[in-house]
Amino acid sequence: MTAIDRTAYPRFKRVVPARELVEAFTPTVAEVAWAREKTQSDQHVLALVVWLKSYQRLGYFLKLDEVPAVVVEHVRDLLDLSGEVTAEHDADRTAKWHRGLVRALMGVKYDAGKAHAIAEEAIRRAVTTKDNPADLINVALEELVRARCELPGFSTLDRLVAAIRAETNTALYAMVAARIDLAAKARLTRLLWLDPTSGRSEFDRLKTPAKAATLGKFKLRLAHLQALDELGATEQWLDGIPATKIAHFAGEARVTDVGDMRDIGDAKRWTLLASLIHECRTAARDEVATMFCKRMAVIHKKGKERLQELHEQHRAESERLLDVFGDILAGAREATAPADDGAAAVAERTGRLLLKTLADAGGVEQLSAAHEVVSAHHGNNYLPLLEKFYKSHRSALFTLLDTLELESTSADHSVLDAVEFLRAIRGRTGEYVSQKATVGHGADAVTVAIDVDRRRLRHRGVAQDPAGEGPAGQVGAPSLGGVRVLLPRLRAALRGHRGGRRRLLRQPARPADVVGRVRAAG
Repeated sequence: MTAIDRTAYPRFKRVVPARELVEAFTPTVAEVAWAREKTQSDQHVLALVVWLKSYQRLGYFLKLDEVPAVVVEHVRDLLDLSGEVTAEHDADRTAKWHRGLVRALMGVKYDAGKAHAIAEEAIRRAVTTKDNPADLINVALEELVRARCELPGFSTLDRLVAAIRAETNTALYAMVAARIDLAAKARLTRLLWLDPTSGRSEFDRLKTPAKAATLGKFKLRLAHLQALDELGATEQWLDGIPATKIAHFAGEARVTDVGDMRDIGDAKRWTLLASLIHECRTAARDEVATMFCKRMAVIHKKGKERLQELHEQHRAESERLLDVFGDILAGAREATAPADDGAAAVAERTGRLLLKTLADAGGVEQLSAAHEVVSAHHGNNYLPLLEKFYKSHRSALFTLLDTLELESTSADHSVLDAVEFLRAIRGRTGEYVSQKATVGHGADAVTVAIDVDRRRLRHRGVAQDPAGEGPAGQVGAPSLGGVRVLLPRLRAALRGHRGGRRRLLRQPARPADVVGRVRAAG
C-alpha cells in the first residue's frame, strides 16, 4: 500500500497548530445558527459542526473518533458547551442525516460512481507517462477536487491505482518482450549468471559507476559502453514508451538483486533489464563525453605547462639575443653618426661594426640557431606542443569516435565532416595525406574532402605542402595532427551540452549509411 504521507491526500497533522485551529476550524455565526436549527441536542450540534469544519478542510467525512481532540475542544469552547458534551452520534441513521446536511450546505452531491469514473479516467491518462503510485493518486485527487466531488477513501484510490498500473505495465511488458528476439534474450539471461569465483554477475557490473577520468579508466569506460551496445538495440525495444516510465523500470531493476530478478516473470524481467541497459547506455555516453572533456583539459594543461617551461628555459637566451640586437642598434647609430662621410664610407663602417658585434656574440650561425629555438615557442601558442601528449590517447579517441554517433545541433557540420575524414585516413602511416579521402567501396564509394586554412594549420603546428617535402594538395602529420586540430573543437561541442541529458544514439553507422549521409550533405 502506498504511504499516505507521500501523497497530497488531505489529512490531519499529528499536531494541529493554533493558527490552523483559528483559521480552519472556527465556525462562523451563520454556521453555528444553521447547526442549532438542524439539531435538537448539544451533542448533535457539536458533532455536526465538527463534521462540517472537518469536511471543509479535508473534502471527505472522517470518523468522529479520528478527529483530533484539540479540534473538538476548540469547537466545543466556541459553542459554549459543557466539557462533558462529546461529539458522537446516537445511531447510524443520525450520522447519515448529518452527512446529507453538510453536503447540502457545501453544494456537493454524493455520487460514488461519478467520483470513481473521474478518478479512473485521470489515472488512465496519467499512467502512460507516470509510474509512481503516489503521483497517480495525486493526479486523481486534483481531478476530483476540480470536479467538486467528495473524495473517496485513500485505500479506495490506492487499490484503483494499483489495478490500473498493473494492467498498463503488464501490456508494456508484453509489448517489449515481443520485440526482443531469442538471441537478445539469451544475452540478457547471461547477465544473471553468477561467476563462481567472484560471486558476482554481469547484472551487478552494469550498475558500476564511472571512476576518475584517467586514461586507463577512460578506456575501460569505452569498453563498458561498447559491451552495453552489443547487448541489443534497446531504443528499438522500448520505442514508444515514455522516458519517465523507462526511468522507473530502470530504477526498479537497479534496486533488485540478481536472485529476485531471476524470480520475476519473463516479460517483466526482459522489460526491466532492457530499461536498465538503456539507462546505462545513456549514462555511459554522458560519462565518456565528460571523461573525454576532462582528458582534453589535462592534455591542454600539460601543453601550457610545457610552453611555460620552455619560456623559462629560453628566457636567458631571449635576453641575450635582445642584448645583441641592442648592440647592433648602438653600432649602427655610431657608424652613421658622422655626417661629412660619403654613403659608401658609412655603409662600409656600419657593416664592419655589425659583423664585429655578431662575431663577438658567437657568430651568425650560432645566433641563427638560437633565434630559431626561441622563436619556435614565442608567444602563447602551445598547440604545436600537444602532439606528444596525444600519442597515448590516439586509439582511445578513435574508439570514442567509433562508439558515439555524433549529430550536429546546428547547421554547421564542419566537425562531423572532419570526423568522417579522420575515420577515412586513420590507417594512413605516411608523412603526408591527401586532402581528399574515399569513404566506402565500389559503387558506394564517395570522396570526402576538407578545406584547409593554412594560417590555422600553421598556428596548430600542422605542415602543409612545404617546398620539396610533399606534393601539392596534401597535409602533414595525418595520424596525430588532424586529431589534434579536431578534438579541441569536439571537446568544446560536447562540453557545451554537459548538464543536459544526452540522447541515446544508435551504434556506429555502417559504411553504407555514412556514404548516404555524405551524398545527402553534398
